[in-house]
Amino acid sequence: MSAASTAKKAPAAGSRQADAQATRGRILRAAIRVFSKYGFDGGRVEQISRSARSYDRMIYYYFGSKKGLYVAVLEELYRRFNEAQSKLELDADRPVEALGAVTRFVWDYYRRNPEFITLLNTENLHRGKHIAKSPRARAYSLPAVRVLEEVLESGARKALFRRNVSARDVYLMIAAMGYFYLSNRYTLSAFLGESLEAPEAMAHWEAFIVESVLRAVMPPDALSNA
Repeated sequence: MSAASTAKKAPAAGSRQADAQATRGRILRAAIRVFSKYGFDGGRVEQISRSARSYDRMIYYYFGSKKGLYVAVLEELYRRFNEAQSKLELDADRPVEALGAVTRFVWDYYRRNPEFITLLNTENLHRGKHIAKSPRARAYSLPAVRVLEEVLESGARKALFRRNVSARDVYLMIAAMGYFYLSNRYTLSAFLGESLEAPEAMAHWEAFIVESVLRAVMPPDALSNA
């Protein structure tokens, strides 16, 4: 095969690969929209392929089945979260500010990406049986917890944070306080007789989460001087 013919075939192969990635990406984005609106049971393959401007057979080609696509959707949600978190610029020499920044990031990410909460709610209704099939699920939690580990270790070295604080526990605390508020804000608004969606209510809860997290990790003497 001549060098000229090889050069002609290389761009064609690259173009096919790019087209395949684009098609797969469109299907994933469409699946996120459809599953967010209708859930796993209500979301149909033909709805997703139509929304993606593709064909049912392409879903089976790339993902194997509807369940395979749903697992890929859940993985994509976590991948996006990690990608966004990786862009945080944290100053390790200022652990109090860094922990506040991580806490506000999680809250803001949940608030700006309602499909994240909606789809996780759906998966929890299914008792996590789909994400349990993901070989990547455990790996996706590592970056989120590792960021907190580094911040907490820095704070402990400076005697700003207690040394026995678990990054896992802090992550669960941040996630729980943000997730619960946003996923239940409609019913809680009716129950409490106030709008939890009001901008001032959202701002108040963000500040409350940050303060609560800092109080959970700081030693008593640091709290009195904060």
